[in-house]
Amino acid sequence: MRLFVALPLPEDLQDRLAALAEPLPGVRWLPPENLHVTLRFIGDVEGHQAREIDAELARVEMPAFPAAMRGIECHGNGGKARMLWVGIESDGALATLQGRVEAALRRAGFPSEGRKFRPHVTLARIKSNPGTRMQGFLSRNGLFRSAPFQADRFVLYSSLLTPEGARYTPEASFPLSRSS
Repeated sequence: MRLFVALPLPEDLQDRLAALAEPLPGVRWLPPENLHVTLRFIGDVEGHQAREIDAELARVEMPAFPAAMRGIECHGNGGKARMLWVGIESDGALATLQGRVEAALRRAGFPSEGRKFRPHVTLARIKSNPGTRMQGFLSRNGLFRSAPFQADRFVLYSSLLTPEGARYTPEASFPLSRSS
């Protein structure tokens, strides 16, 4: 089983982000149901490891918090863009949640990921350079902003890779408390 932990987005925000998709050569847009904020990619695990992960994630406690989307950019190595993403704003609570998820996974026997957490939502994968059409898209949409939404849970997902793209299935949901 291939697992990751993520903050789901409200359906209306998923739909709003998906509505930004436009035909760009070499760009594969993610379907709205796949839009989320990855807190930690885990990878392939055995059944007993998945049960331990579930048990440790259930111990994570913190209050629900507001977050919002801001700014669309491309990301890649050496000037070659690999993905199009939108950034996330929060008052530090999102980083706190990610740190608590990371600690839970260490307790479950997984090493730290080792790279700095950069909260974002991947909108599209870029297979080849769309050239000036991407520049036009970023000019029109780069200043994207959303109203704040309430982050009230995080989810353990399984991921099945198919020729059409990844399919994500929620395996367990972990509520964040309503009180501070």
